[in-house]
Amino acid sequence: MLPFLCFAHEDETEQILVTGRAQNLIGKTVSASAGLVGKSDLATRPMLRSGELLEVIPGSAVTQHSGTGKANQYFLRGFNLDHGTDFAGFLDGVPLNLPSHGHGQGYLDLNPIIVELVDSVGFGKGPYYADIGDFSSAGYARYTLSSTVDQPLVKFTGGENGFFRGVAAGSINLDGNYLTGAFEAQRYDGPWVRDEDGEKLNALLKYSGHAADRFFGLTITAYDAEWNSTDQIPERAIRQGVIPRLGTIDQTLGGNSSRYSANLEFSTDKENARYRSNAYAVYSDFALFSNFTYFLDDPINGDQITQIDRRWILGANSTYEHDHQFFDRESTTKVGLQVRHDIINDVGLFRSRGRAPLSAVRDDSVEETNLGIFLTNELVWSTWLRSNIGVRANNFWFDVESDLAANSGTESDFVVSPKASLIFGPWADSEIYLNFGMAFHSNDARGAVSVIDPSNGDRISPVDPIVESRGYEIGFRTTRLAGLQSTLAIWYLELDSELVFVGDAGTTEASGKSERYGVEWNNFYRVNDWLTLDFDLALTKPEFTNGDEIPGSVGRVSTGGASIDLPNGIFGAFRVRHFGDTPLTESGSVKAESTTVANLRLGYRWRKVLSLSVDVFNLFDSEDPDVSYFFESCLPSDPQALCGANNAERIGVSDVHFHPLEPRQTRVTLEWRF
Repeated sequence: MLPFLCFAHEDETEQILVTGRAQNLIGKTVSASAGLVGKSDLATRPMLRSGELLEVIPGSAVTQHSGTGKANQYFLRGFNLDHGTDFAGFLDGVPLNLPSHGHGQGYLDLNPIIVELVDSVGFGKGPYYADIGDFSSAGYARYTLSSTVDQPLVKFTGGENGFFRGVAAGSINLDGNYLTGAFEAQRYDGPWVRDEDGEKLNALLKYSGHAADRFFGLTITAYDAEWNSTDQIPERAIRQGVIPRLGTIDQTLGGNSSRYSANLEFSTDKENARYRSNAYAVYSDFALFSNFTYFLDDPINGDQITQIDRRWILGANSTYEHDHQFFDRESTTKVGLQVRHDIINDVGLFRSRGRAPLSAVRDDSVEETNLGIFLTNELVWSTWLRSNIGVRANNFWFDVESDLAANSGTESDFVVSPKASLIFGPWADSEIYLNFGMAFHSNDARGAVSVIDPSNGDRISPVDPIVESRGYEIGFRTTRLAGLQSTLAIWYLELDSELVFVGDAGTTEASGKSERYGVEWNNFYRVNDWLTLDFDLALTKPEFTNGDEIPGSVGRVSTGGASIDLPNGIFGAFRVRHFGDTPLTESGSVKAESTTVANLRLGYRWRKVLSLSVDVFNLFDSEDPDVSYFFESCLPSDPQALCGANNAERIGVSDVHFHPLEPRQTRVTLEWRF
């Protein structure tokens, strides 16, 4: 097996010693934008929420505009990814994105992951990786869980705003095989005027073992959460004294979500060949109550909507990799098959009041199948040149049964995505990368067959089931300075269309073609055995091809921090995240304020058995927005000429609507490993 293949895929990460961002990846990746985050990196990070598992990827930003039980909003490479439309996530080979979801295409929720069990996060930005399919234009992340817990642990965290979290995990040796269990319980009221009453339960049970050159594992997980929401609020409501900064307009918002899964893994490792496979079944249930425009559409009942999604997901992945000679040159060829079938029993949008349904905008059932195959070849041409050439093909089948017969139907589509990378070096502990790739995201199955707008009865045109993207990158990676991992990437990405199904409206909106280009500079420096420093900067120019701005696209993200782990047991971390330069309208006339937030951790560990730590989130008590939008809404206090109940056409008041950063808060954690 060629050494540079060791980390490239999730099923091979166990073959290297994962030391996280300190890992020397020279000769082991196909782009400067691919990387690895290890358990030691995660352990040093103060995390306010589970969604920040994605923020370990340099250049990404994670926000929230609602309650903590819902998927976060993600930003990467100039994309407002919403909840995952162009970023693919996987957990032990099981895809986490949900297509044709009630709250948005590619819905990606990281709340079902128990952070303490994450062994590594392999990631790649850009469309250059043949083993990644749907939702991968901006990149992907593979979360790999530990098969065993070396030291059983019990962990308790308590803090302000009614926060409590408990975690227990451990493994039992059963004649050479291991049974690992973990449980997480969390409760949080939040700083909001209306208590969030957020509750989350996570459980995991995994049976695994090695026999000679074989590995098998069966993992069962369960997740359940419910919460109240304080969603984004209009700036004028605060100026006018209608509500305080941490208040809400609609007191009945919130939701509940659950996910249950079983994943069976099997692998073999021969001298020159490797085989990996997994088969999975997932059940997901989701309901969300939101109100974005308050009284714009319905001045009597208000504009609350209910979004639901209930589904089964069945799927399997299989790959075979073989080392061989090609004209006396080392070569590795890999072929893979991926199949997924979503049985969405109920996906709907309803008008509601106080969480009680009033009428259905649309109520559908959907079956969606995605079959993908890929082929890659890695070839060492010389001591200073290697190539990675790949191609993947995907076919989608959609079958929609709608409550409106005209919006029922079937559709299918096929896409081929070539990939190519050249890697030059290493010279002076450095490599240069040239990358090209095509990727795609599927559109919501309902948008691919709908001909009637369910909200008003107007005729509409179905959207293309698949939207393609093309990306190019020049990258550089160096470890020339002892202890320093540094990468530089200049990239370009274009999308044929940003057409997406809008779950909030029950229809599809066209946004036109777009392009993005940018530069990223990432640095991780292990100064000595007890001090590490990191700094990452991403600058992006996103725009539609007609020159308009892309609303909500973040053009600047920078993160940095320092971590200490002293021999005397003192440990800690300080981290800062900044993002800004965010247009909220296509003209760019309205922009979101930049956001900067700092977090601090300080603790003491006794003999690697007992530790006590204190986390301070939003250390400087910043009042910056967590996320901002610009749209029309109506409040009872707004002018009658714009929002009067007797007006047949309420225009509404255009305003910035934002969700504030949570004020400074402190949490204390006691952890016992035995």
